[in-house]
Amino acid sequence: MEDMAAGNHCTVTEFFLVGLSEEPELRLPLFLFFTGIYLITVAGNLGMITLIGLSSHLHTPMYFFLSSLSFIDFCQSTVVTPKMLLSFLTKQNIISYTGCMAQLYLVITFGVAECYTLAAMAYDRYVAICNPLLYNVTMSYQIYSSLISGIYIFAVFCSSLNTGFMFRTQFCHLDVINHYFCDLLPLLKLASSNTYTNEILILFFATLNAFVTVLTIFTSYIFIIATICCIHSREGKFKAFRTCSSHISAVAIFYGSGAFTYLQPSSLNSMGQAKLSSVFYTTVVPMLNPFIYSLRNKDVSIALKKILERKKFM
Repeated sequence: MEDMAAGNHCTVTEFFLVGLSEEPELRLPLFLFFTGIYLITVAGNLGMITLIGLSSHLHTPMYFFLSSLSFIDFCQSTVVTPKMLLSFLTKQNIISYTGCMAQLYLVITFGVAECYTLAAMAYDRYVAICNPLLYNVTMSYQIYSSLISGIYIFAVFCSSLNTGFMFRTQFCHLDVINHYFCDLLPLLKLASSNTYTNEILILFFATLNAFVTVLTIFTSYIFIIATICCIHSREGKFKAFRTCSSHISAVAIFYGSGAFTYLQPSSLNSMGQAKLSSVFYTTVVPMLNPFIYSLRNKDVSIALKKILERKKFM
């Protein structure tokens, strides 16, 4: 009772993360594999942010949104992957109660921020293709900086509310999280107190965030496709499509992996499947996004060549 009064939620002061695999022979190969993924993720996303910062012709709303997306991907991967790598090297991957709540807070924050950033990028492409003459007015510095700020403020609000109610949840006996990071649903499975409010909050924000972002993306692309169809020249159609093809790929990968995780029937959604699909959107997607935007974007390729040529002459 004294521990409860002190706010330590009964006797649990730390959790044990099961990790991705409990098979000893898989630990070293998995460690090397995910270390490689993490290094590529860090280099790709920080490289993208640096490239956009150094290239003056990339100082447009589209690329500021992309820079924000790269920052989110870098942070999301850094919050999750190092702790996962540790689970491959240690028999007992321990995380403190405070550390677990901090990880949960950051995972939710960057997850929500990514959803809304992708939606804002879709709106940006809609304005650029459907109303090009009004683009500089509609997507002025004040507007796109307000959008980016609003995304982070709302993401922090969602995260604060969900994590705040998780702090009120009691964990008295079970302390083994069958996951490789502290996520909402695996934590709630360990709760010894009523989790009804937590579940309602998760359902509300998941529905709200999915509805708002998917509706924004879907509506934007309906207008974009309608506008592209009205362009007479094949070159004009190709140019218009090319400006949003990278974003379509990023959206498909991110939301596809999220749907695979959360929209399966409960009878099919085993913990093993949940872990694998979580790996995809917490580690693989952050690695892929810089490549999607650099390989399929002419402006980024030109900016990279200019930076490399500038270094050669120095």
